[in-house]
Amino acid sequence: MSSDESLTNEALFERAQRVIPGGVNSPVRAFRSVGGTPYFVAEASGPFTYDVEGRRYIDYVQSYGPGICGHSHPAVIEAVRQAAGRGTSYGAPTRDEVLMAEEMCARVGGLEMVRLTNSGTEAVMSAVRLARGVTGRPTVVKFAGCYHGHSDSLLVAGGSGVAQQGLAGSEGVTAGAVADTIVAPYNVVPELDESVAVVCVEPVAANMGLVAPEPGFLQGLRDACDAAGALLLFDEVITGFRLCRGGAAEWYGVRPDIWCFGKVIGGGLPVGAFGASTEIMSGLAPLGGVYQAGTLSGNPLATAAGLAVLGLLDDDAYVQLESTAAALQEGMAGAFAAAGVTAVLPRVGPLLGLFFAEDAPRDFDEARKSADNGRYRLFFHGMLRRGVAFAPGAYEAIFPSLAHTEAEIEATVAAAAATAREMERDSER
Repeated sequence: MSSDESLTNEALFERAQRVIPGGVNSPVRAFRSVGGTPYFVAEASGPFTYDVEGRRYIDYVQSYGPGICGHSHPAVIEAVRQAAGRGTSYGAPTRDEVLMAEEMCARVGGLEMVRLTNSGTEAVMSAVRLARGVTGRPTVVKFAGCYHGHSDSLLVAGGSGVAQQGLAGSEGVTAGAVADTIVAPYNVVPELDESVAVVCVEPVAANMGLVAPEPGFLQGLRDACDAAGALLLFDEVITGFRLCRGGAAEWYGVRPDIWCFGKVIGGGLPVGAFGASTEIMSGLAPLGGVYQAGTLSGNPLATAAGLAVLGLLDDDAYVQLESTAAALQEGMAGAFAAAGVTAVLPRVGPLLGLFFAEDAPRDFDEARKSADNGRYRLFFHGMLRRGVAFAPGAYEAIFPSLAHTEAEIEATVAAAAATAREMERDSER
């Protein structure tokens, strides 16, 4: 807890806004799309976060994905403690980055070489550069509502924080920066020509709520890329090592040419990675002519934490994660139905979404209609008052962890039932 026991969320947010744009270091945290004052986390443990005023929340944000084992898992904390005792950064190769790359390649079929970065944004930005370099082609195809980080060429029509702010893209991104980017609707296989270097997709779209790929979509992308001589990139920053050991590629049985990872592989520390076959990765410096670098890439604290997390994610862990997500889905769906609140909770394995709509969206336009109806704002604050923290925006996924037990699920469902009744009463006024 803070040493200043009189500190409140409101006071801290007021101070933050004087020295940090919007008072936050990532826009969605500012609560702009849901209203109100953000809570400032003082500490976290297992399924819980605690704010600076001492309130405890059952947390389904889990740092937007890295907390797959829950907060402050003892094995992760001990791994970081030991690594920190040896030093925090060297600017030289380390053993753990080799172990991390070996572990990732062992889990993902077709992944033969990996380059570590400091974030998912860096990973996708670098992977796109690599794809352009090895194909000699300029064009990138992405899908509306998929968020691939904040690099200029991929920020157009992004989900997640971009959509939360009501933006189509970003000021400061020039027409030239996106001139070679084509945006297609999710779940529709686009026509590709000989200019396309890479098709970049979230295999499960988890930045516009949760939108699952329709049957045949991912295989259709694989076939279209093969026919056009383009590369297929799976952005698995969220799905990687979360859906199952081999991520979405294993889950759906469709193998991309390039993968991007993040979140889980850092155990809560800044990390990213991209990888491919040896042939494609050999185009990367120092082997090839595509340059990419990072002073802190392969950071020893992040690789230690990530290795600890991956060590915990055995087959039993994935069974537990999916079971927990299914129980949360079923319980919340029942709570909404009992209160007469129209809602749908799409689920892909351990990942869960929530839309206040009749049907699960299949693309960004449909997801946006649900997000814009104002119902999520009521749900979010009702749950927060009852000690349950979901993401402060309707475009984010829900992240159950290994630390969420039956007790937390039951408490969450009870809170959802009370919140749903409150929402229905308000709608009748």
